[in-house]
Amino acid sequence: MTAFTRAIVRPPAANFAQGLTSVDLGMPDVALALEQHAQYCAALEQCGLALTRLPADARFADSTFVEDTAIITDRCAILTRPGAGSRAGEVAAIEPIVRTHFSRIHRIAAPGTLDGGDVCQVDAHFFIGISERTNAEGARQLAGFLAQAGFTSTTVDIRGVSGILHLKSGISYLGDKRLVVIDALADRPEFSDHAIVRIDAEENYAANFLRINESVIVSAGFPRFEACVRGFGYPLIALDMSEFRKMDGALSCLSLRF
Repeated sequence: MTAFTRAIVRPPAANFAQGLTSVDLGMPDVALALEQHAQYCAALEQCGLALTRLPADARFADSTFVEDTAIITDRCAILTRPGAGSRAGEVAAIEPIVRTHFSRIHRIAAPGTLDGGDVCQVDAHFFIGISERTNAEGARQLAGFLAQAGFTSTTVDIRGVSGILHLKSGISYLGDKRLVVIDALADRPEFSDHAIVRIDAEENYAANFLRINESVIVSAGFPRFEACVRGFGYPLIALDMSEFRKMDGALSCLSLRF
């Protein structure tokens, strides 16, 4: 596993509830979302990360989901080109801070589209989701940039898989060769080289979690998955993500970790 020391975060803006969502879970409570974001930041710090805290950006209602704007590795950074047109300006807003940390930077160009939520790093390999937000050209460009840096990659077409917006809505890397996968993706040949930890269908939201150094941060309210993580011996932090879930968001979406 990559050792993380830093993360970039941005709190939700006052117009957070005006952002994009594909689910019908009600309007988010922005004040509660801010509390949950503060708890999220505290958890990252508890795991040893130094945070760069960007100000809320009301120009973009989805801007708290900073993960979608860049792919950050220990060898280079790639600025994305989000598949939703309303989010295009978020990349320009994040670029200056990315440039303070990385000198080797690439950029996804039109007609490619790429959301960071469709990219799952598993050690030196990357799974790249083809989705409603990330197209084949964006995935091809990313694969090329990663290859230049010495990484390998595999594309995974998730179009038509019900209930997930991004690849990382359905898979996350637990470390130690264990890939946590929802049932709808668990038998895909792309993942056959890994030990698959299946998520029960009613706990699918728990598939998006964070392994930060020795600890695992999970969404609260999914007891079977929490028991699974504890069974593997990882220290666990459970956080309430209710307001971000209403906006298609989850744990990985809220930070850029490196």
